Amino acid sequence: MIRVGIIGGTGYTALELIKILLRHPDVAITTLTSRDESCPALSEVHPEIRGRLDLNFSIFEINSFTEQVDFAFCCLPHAASAAIVKQLLACGIKVVDFSADYRLNDAATFNQWYEVEHPDADRVGSVPYGIPELFRPEIKNAELVANPGCFPSSALLPLVPLLGQELIESTPVIIDSKTGVSGAGRKPNLKFHYPECNESVAAYGVGKHRHMPEINQIINRICNQEISATFTPHLIPMDRGILSTIYVSPKQGVKTGALREHLSDFYRDETFVRITDALPKTKDVTHTNFCDISVSQCGQFAVIVSVLDNLIKGASGAAVQNFNIMMDFPETTGLI
Repeated sequence: MIRVGIIGGTGYTALELIKILLRHPDVAITTLTSRDESCPALSEVHPEIRGRLDLNFSIFEINSFTEQVDFAFCCLPHAASAAIVKQLLACGIKVVDFSADYRLNDAATFNQWYEVEHPDADRVGSVPYGIPELFRPEIKNAELVANPGCFPSSALLPLVPLLGQELIESTPVIIDSKTGVSGAGRKPNLKFHYPECNESVAAYGVGKHRHMPEINQIINRICNQEISATFTPHLIPMDRGILSTIYVSPKQGVKTGALREHLSDFYRDETFVRITDALPKTKDVTHTNFCDISVSQCGQFAVIVSVLDNLIKGASGAAVQNFNIMMDFPETTGLI
């Protein structure tokens, strides 16, 4: 039985993580931390866990925490996570980190996009990027895995196989994404207040969303050249889910059917990626760890539609996939 601790357990992704781990036959959740000094009971913060896990939150303290765990999930915000992750690794604790602190290739890029000095800059660039279907060999022997962003997962799962096989042009790549309100987290914010966002659709972060460098660095790694996708996210008045519509140009002589066939072959043995003939919708994957992908022809473009649950395949489900790989459990454990 692996003793697991969750750092920063009050948010939506932490709740989904707890629910998944409670189904995992080889895991015992032994400690949960919060920055709330009142140290409330888990059931007060997440009432749906009442009667399933009798724990109180505690303030993180490295010695006490590491005595209780074999593995840690760090769900702290960007720039708050790395300082704690650094301590955990020094104590021999394996970690999946939910923040962006280790996703980017270099500390300078992180500093530019997150406007803060990275507290563990020497480790940046050497941490596996945690999309299991794409980077499983790197994840398997890692002490630390950078859990991917939800938007990048929806875009990179279809794009990487097609770019890697040179079936589509590397430019233009246009990613138009819609996300539910839970993607903004649990902290109150006027923009996500019900009367503000209901019955409305809004673009945001145009040209400056922090997932842009994350998407581009993986695309550049696959294409071995400096290119830049055009990415625009939109807020949709629903609880959860992401739908990304991706416009790409097939290489000369490549038909849309060949793109679909290659994706089907590439993901043939992957449980959590489904290539569909019908256009997928977010309800097809809500509360699951699946990503559904379709490819259609529209004039000169191939139009890829990719859907996933931002809190599960876009966060906690992927984290448990990574955990299972790192700890040599069947990858689907706790997730199906």
